[in-house]
Amino acid sequence: MATRYRFGLEAYERLFRGVPHVELIRGEVYQMSPIGPKHAFAVARLVQRFAEELGDKAVIWPQNPIRIPPDSEPQPDLALLKPKDYSQALPTPEDVLLLLEVADNGLDHDLNTKLPLYAEAGIPEVWILDLGTGRLHLFRNPRAGVYTEHQVRLPGEEAEPLAFPGVRIGA
Repeated sequence: MATRYRFGLEAYERLFRGVPHVELIRGEVYQMSPIGPKHAFAVARLVQRFAEELGDKAVIWPQNPIRIPPDSEPQPDLALLKPKDYSQALPTPEDVLLLLEVADNGLDHDLNTKLPLYAEAGIPEVWILDLGTGRLHLFRNPRAGVYTEHQVRLPGEEAEPLAFPGVRIGA
């Protein structure tokens, strides 16, 4: 049973704004930066675009955990998953078609901590949208714990997920 507390909007924001979420990466808990409006809007826009383009061809999994045994549970900003019911168990790398991270303040963390984890787990494709530069980094074809292909899309350029040829998504 949940316990209820009453707050006005200002009191709630004073108390809870800036409370970060956490991720488990290789057995260590990382305190993540709070999600700001630019980051939140970028994720919402991407969710909308993928939903328009893919319909029910994939499960769109925004800001939810992915279970990577034995000791990791990151929360990518967006994942495209194989279509099935995930109500009984969190998705694992075998379910992931594409992971997408939106980097506002955490580009270094995404590139140097999370990306190697995703490559080692065999996730076929990871996109990292750098909000600072507007560049979309595409990492593909993991082998021996690294992505063997890295492409960059400049602002305004589109990318096509490997799992969905012909679907074009702008950064």
